[in-house]
Amino acid sequence: MSFHYQSWGSFSLYFSADYSRDFLLKCYRKLRIENAEQKSFENCYPFIYYLEHGKIYYQQAAISPIHIQPILLFYGLVHLVKACILTVSPNYPETTTVLAHGLTTRKRKKQQYSFMDDEVKLQKHGLFPLMAEKLFHMKQLEGEKVKMGDILKFIPELSFHFSKLTGKPTFLELTKDADLFILSKNILDVYHMTENRFMDYFQSKSVASLSFQEVNDHQLAFKMEPHSVVEPIPLKYNYVNSHYSFPLNRGDLYMMPELMLHYLLLYNLGMIARYEIDWWSELIKMMPNEDYPFIESFLGASLQKGPYLIYRYLEGK
Repeated sequence: MSFHYQSWGSFSLYFSADYSRDFLLKCYRKLRIENAEQKSFENCYPFIYYLEHGKIYYQQAAISPIHIQPILLFYGLVHLVKACILTVSPNYPETTTVLAHGLTTRKRKKQQYSFMDDEVKLQKHGLFPLMAEKLFHMKQLEGEKVKMGDILKFIPELSFHFSKLTGKPTFLELTKDADLFILSKNILDVYHMTENRFMDYFQSKSVASLSFQEVNDHQLAFKMEPHSVVEPIPLKYNYVNSHYSFPLNRGDLYMMPELMLHYLLLYNLGMIARYEIDWWSELIKMMPNEDYPFIESFLGASLQKGPYLIYRYLEGK
């Protein structure tokens, strides 16, 4: 699972029409798409423009005040996601329905509003369900409501904040020895499982092939098939601390790819930054509760992690 990434510099190859055309051609041929050569020729510039626009939004977000950061990050991510969709869906956008965001927020409750308790509802049409289906082969998400606090628990970079602010970390860090991943057996207490039951459970959930090895009485060790998947769910990569970690929660979002989690959070934060100016401004000025540190830290993490996840997806092609 070796992977070399250098922020936006890693994308530089894609800003060549020749390279992107060849890249798309390989993607389309792999999927046995008709007229692959013509489609790759037609799509190479839209593909580049989506990446370029995304990059500009992220770069502006990096130098902008937090007041408008969520809006810039959300639209940056939207453009990068569209570039990814072009690699698997050469006729995108086929209809106007796919141009919607694919999510809705509920009407704000002005009194005692808490971001952690706020929800977004997943819609039938739009970019979110299209991304779920085309990039991650997930269907039938429509109608579900997802709570912000639940999503934040599956962002590995925020585990430290949960540990400090609630006393409950949300991830257990893994160590690596060459190509061996090592996990503390404390995970068995958290999951209330025997060692064998946990290994079966992990194997059944993992999107990568695993093989377990005996190391000692306190640790579980396993190897993961290299380059087999883009994101080794349920493991998540902590970009800030450069290590893989294992989720300590087993909620509905356990198997949701991180790109989708970032999209959900940035969509809602973008809506708040645009339409809930009173609450948003008060949060930034007064910092009354735990909402602010979680939001600020998530935005900081997403600024780096969003492009990383996109690049990982593209390189996985």
